[in-house]
Amino acid sequence: MTYLSKKVVWVTGASSGIGEALTYALATIDGIRLILSSRRKEELERVKGNCPASMQANIRILPLDLAQPNTLQLSVQVAIQFFGRVDVLVNNGGVSQRSLARETLLTVDRQVMEVDYFGTIALTKYLLPHFLQRKKGHYVTVSSVMGVIGTPYRSGYAAAKHALHGFFDSLRAELWRESPALYITLICPGWVHTKVTLNALTGDGSALNQMDQTTARGLSPAVCARKIVQAIQKKREEVYIGGAKEIFAVYLKRLFPKIFSKAVRTMKVR
Repeated sequence: MTYLSKKVVWVTGASSGIGEALTYALATIDGIRLILSSRRKEELERVKGNCPASMQANIRILPLDLAQPNTLQLSVQVAIQFFGRVDVLVNNGGVSQRSLARETLLTVDRQVMEVDYFGTIALTKYLLPHFLQRKKGHYVTVSSVMGVIGTPYRSGYAAAKHALHGFFDSLRAELWRESPALYITLICPGWVHTKVTLNALTGDGSALNQMDQTTARGLSPAVCARKIVQAIQKKREEVYIGGAKEIFAVYLKRLFPKIFSKAVRTMKVR
């Protein structure tokens, strides 16, 4: 039996990309029960249908919109009612951005922050009393390498992901004494071959509708999902998943920030 065996795991952003691949990886674990969330109910039903037949009775669908914070407290209550508890919340839902800072409307920055940051911490805060009452639980937040570094064309997205790191690092420091069995794992993928760039917001808020070359050459979602499951099983605090270039950039920024600052100016990020 592994750490995730027989756990109730709630995955947001489960209708595509990393969230979909993660659902399939989790569905192979003995006795696990899944709650799948995103805005698109029909896509969630498709993902559920692609899971093993033996798992169907142990999967629930819970549509939600991270951009509608006034609805999320009820979503948490419904999630808990499905199986009587939630053991692991995977905060994976979000939106990306591809535009120069000077060309990005402030409304777009707010939109990215609302979904990627405020929506995520709203679910986290609303679920926290449940975790504290049970004195255990696990938050898994899919951030990004952009939560550690910043590159051109990602100012709003990098800002939201940096904010997640600040929040969850602080939350971990607050909770360790009160609930030593309450874990927080930050997942930082680099480039993963998903449709994230097709839906990325441009400066005026419209979708980019094209695939970044770097994303097209990224890890497969299935490989990324397997590494995420491994990180959860090991209760890792922070893990970087990606190619050598992204991982190198993280450590270059940490150890030699001035060199990184010069290198990132010409880094190919599109």
